Amino acid sequence: MFSITVRDHIMIAHSFRGEVFGPAQRLHGATFLVDATFRREQLDDDNIVVDIGLATQELGAVVAELNYRNLDDEPDFAGVNTSTEFLAKVIADRLADRVHRGALGEGARGLHGITVTLHESHVAWASYERDL
Repeated sequence: MFSITVRDHIMIAHSFRGEVFGPAQRLHGATFLVDATFRREQLDDDNIVVDIGLATQELGAVVAELNYRNLDDEPDFAGVNTSTEFLAKVIADRLADRVHRGALGEGARGLHGITVTLHESHVAWASYERDL
């Protein structure tokens, strides 16, 4: 399996519901490094996984929709604990939608899957992996 990874970052505010979250039940900020890995079994006709420039551009567009937002105020997340794991899935699914719409070029239609990893710090991160 071949893969490429592109990186961006996101800064959000949110709060959690539930005793398990302790002080994070209060409104707080989070900054994540966001890695999006695109996978395919065979390289395309140009011997690439996907155009890195387009992958970077589309990841940037997806995180821009969330960046500098209080997720508690976003209708899509009403009543949802926007955990790191949950946000990794949101970003992966939104990238998958862009692949299916052709935003990453025709060659991207041969992609096998996407993994999105959100790094909370240098010692903790969460990922979501999905097929395309």
